[in-house]
Amino acid sequence: MNGVKMKNTALLVLFALSLPLLAMAQSLTNPGVSPGPGVRYATDAYPGFDCEEDDINPQRKEPKWFSFLNGPDRDNPADQFAYCENLVAEAHESKAAKQFDALVREWPTSPEASRAQLRLAELKLKAFDSEQAFKEYRYLLDFYALECDYDAVAQKLYKIANLMRDEGKRIVFFRFKNTVDVRRAFEAAVLRAPGASWAAQALLTIASLREEEGKWNEAIKVYENLCNIYPDTQEAKKAVLLEARARMKVLRDCEYNRARSVDTHDFLKQALLSCQEESVVEIKELLDEVSALLEREAFLAAEFYDSKMRTARSAINAYEKFLSEYPNGKYAPLVASRLEELKGSTK
Repeated sequence: MNGVKMKNTALLVLFALSLPLLAMAQSLTNPGVSPGPGVRYATDAYPGFDCEEDDINPQRKEPKWFSFLNGPDRDNPADQFAYCENLVAEAHESKAAKQFDALVREWPTSPEASRAQLRLAELKLKAFDSEQAFKEYRYLLDFYALECDYDAVAQKLYKIANLMRDEGKRIVFFRFKNTVDVRRAFEAAVLRAPGASWAAQALLTIASLREEEGKWNEAIKVYENLCNIYPDTQEAKKAVLLEARARMKVLRDCEYNRARSVDTHDFLKQALLSCQEESVVEIKELLDEVSALLEREAFLAAEFYDSKMRTARSAINAYEKFLSEYPNGKYAPLVASRLEELKGSTK
């Protein structure tokens, strides 16, 4: 008898250990989860994203207070689901949405819960409530991923995010641009389906929205991430030029910083190797601009030593160093002439 119990216990342990492996196997075969060679998760680093708490640690719905007013109108999930469908058939869609939600809250682990959550999301979308529809579809993926068509729902998230961007935020009868909420919707979609066919384009959109917010450094991070995760896509090739422009925006607007200038210069040199052919001329122009900035900084640094407070030898060393770095530069003739004067005066 003890042997039977031990055997059953061992089988249960093996089954429990196999669950994570089964989940991983499913994620690997699901194109909406894997971006290619490896699986990415919502907790992975996505520089430039806000990564809200709902994305990292989503919370389950709970029954609302005053259940006699807000709770389900039927005694079990099967009857409740049928009741909700009848409400829809009778065109009471607003009440049906509330009752579908009540079902999910009251019986979250029932077979009807995932179906009710899907119907709730569909009704919100049909009612032109894009923001709430997005939240309900997101909830479906977060808590009923194995009970729905994951890729189809993720695709729906992306479409609704685009819809939110086109529509703006509605307050009473007016619509307003709502860049932050729209960007976070795109981020939530990417976090849940980084391997989707639209993920690279979504990252381009997120970077663009960051630029609209004036958050250029955050936009640069998104462009970098796009090129790192999806290096062979057309979106990555476009991102090279867009990142170059964003870097130049930061360089021009901020107080001069040599480290930033050198970093931008190095990036532009690499960008010439990976950008689209039609972007080469513009990136070369940007590179020339940064090179000129670095040359001027080097000239001013050398000129600093050419004063009454410094020795002639210090100035000569500084100018010689400048000429070794910029022998054909804009300031080279001026420096060479001054260098001859200094050397003549020391004889």
